[in-house]
Amino acid sequence: MADLTQEHITEEKKTTPILKNKITLEITGAALFGALSIVVGALLTPTLTQLLRIPGWFIAIIDLISLIWVACFFLFGARAGLLCCIIGTLGLMPFDYSAPVGPLMKLAATVSLIIVPIIFLKLYKREPGVRKSQKLKKFKNIAIYGALGTLLRIVVMVLLNILVFLTVFSVYVDQISLAFLGLPEVTGLTAVIIGAPLINAWQSGLDLIIPYIIVFGGKLDQQFEIW
Repeated sequence: MADLTQEHITEEKKTTPILKNKITLEITGAALFGALSIVVGALLTPTLTQLLRIPGWFIAIIDLISLIWVACFFLFGARAGLLCCIIGTLGLMPFDYSAPVGPLMKLAATVSLIIVPIIFLKLYKREPGVRKSQKLKKFKNIAIYGALGTLLRIVVMVLLNILVFLTVFSVYVDQISLAFLGLPEVTGLTAVIIGAPLINAWQSGLDLIIPYIIVFGGKLDQQFEIW
């Protein structure tokens, strides 16, 4: 019995440094990617948003910042991904002309997208030698989780867009249109209700596919092996 107890204590001592190193890597990854998203948001996004803006809307066709946040999640795991989103949101506040609404909307959109795979991965039983990121790497899994996350994001963002355009951005609601669909005559809340799901579905696809190709296609996950 004494030998078993001593062996258990020894195993705990071995596990503790590994866990501490893992958490340190997660925090470091979140900080680096969060800082990168702030730099991109401050230096590049304003210009690119003007060039790639969806006609009649205040957002671009592709969101570089969300790509960075999702890549952080794929590479460093759930805690790092969520922490990166928070760091990036707070850091973008001084640089976003629509702050705090814009950064908070970006946070809501990205978290809605990644929270579904985070929840499903939590339900998996830990298998010896199998990292959770490898579950996410399977195309079938990311397709299912991504579709469900996209649905959640659409619901959340449609509700938030309606709320925002009825309150703080009410003076801009008449400027919103479906010109990008060839329907410039459709404006106001009608355009929001129709356009927001389409735009968020499109951006969700890019937010998942591009980081997936970079992290898993580029085998960056195998170099770090964090989660």
